[in-house]
Amino acid sequence: MNRSRRALTLLGLAAASTLVLAGCAGGSAGADGGRLQVVASTNVYGQIAAEIGGDAVDVTSIVSSASQDPHSFEPSARDQLIVSKADLVIENGGGYDAFVAGLIDASGTKAPVITAAELSPAWPADAHDDHADAGHEDHAHVEGFNEHVWYDVDTVRAVSKAIADQLSELDPAHASDFAANAKAFGADLDGLDAALADIESAHGGEQVFMTEPVPGYLVEDAGLVNVTPEAFSEAVEEEQDVAPATLLEALNLIGGGSVRVLITNTQTGGAETQAVIDAADEHGVPTIAFSETLPKGETYVSWMQANIEALSAALA
Repeated sequence: MNRSRRALTLLGLAAASTLVLAGCAGGSAGADGGRLQVVASTNVYGQIAAEIGGDAVDVTSIVSSASQDPHSFEPSARDQLIVSKADLVIENGGGYDAFVAGLIDASGTKAPVITAAELSPAWPADAHDDHADAGHEDHAHVEGFNEHVWYDVDTVRAVSKAIADQLSELDPAHASDFAANAKAFGADLDGLDAALADIESAHGGEQVFMTEPVPGYLVEDAGLVNVTPEAFSEAVEEEQDVAPATLLEALNLIGGGSVRVLITNTQTGGAETQAVIDAADEHGVPTIAFSETLPKGETYVSWMQANIEALSAALA
């Protein structure tokens, strides 16, 4: 979204929310002795928060549908009202869900914010994603950083710990429950690590082609090598045309016999994506698709396990 469009969106949001927020007192259900109100940018983090918080929290995920793209999502006055009542806010950061910064600014919430990207081992030491500048272009994409950090088990482990710690500060009476839930969740994440290690043991060093960098961390943790031309994945992610020379390079890679799997994004597509899918079909390269939001009826762990199993099956 360009600067002028985002500015108009935030101005409209503030104006529309004036009537919605009028007469609403500050504070939250948690502060009144009820369940803590947790707001997550997407249902990926919402489900993790629900697992850690259990019966002590109510969780609202702003983006919860595969038809909604967090990159370009435009929040409503209702979303602002939800954030204004939050006890805890969880975002991805790194430019992925920049709308959260606008909601925090417009709502005036003082709730603590967990930014998953900042907990990633890959987060650049000099990167800036500070909510002191919320609502400004500082929340744009961080150059050279893959912001799809929920596909990295280590980052999600750190996020779950941060959630447990923050909830314990907000509701000390349930601190032991939050810690126990986080420990159980961590054990499930250990299972994902083991499954990825199995792929690395059997297929380490083999090549994959990804139309977008969404599952990049998962692919790396499985010991696989991403050979996608950067110009191709950047164009697809930004919904721009792929240069003919870049498309030809991609098609030659897929037809060259070294690419073992083609990975696409269920939530995006286009002529160039279809071209590489067709090439993969022609040359007998398996194609699998990953999504950016949690499929209905899945937990984070069951979703990632299904992704890992699909990758393992395609490689086999």
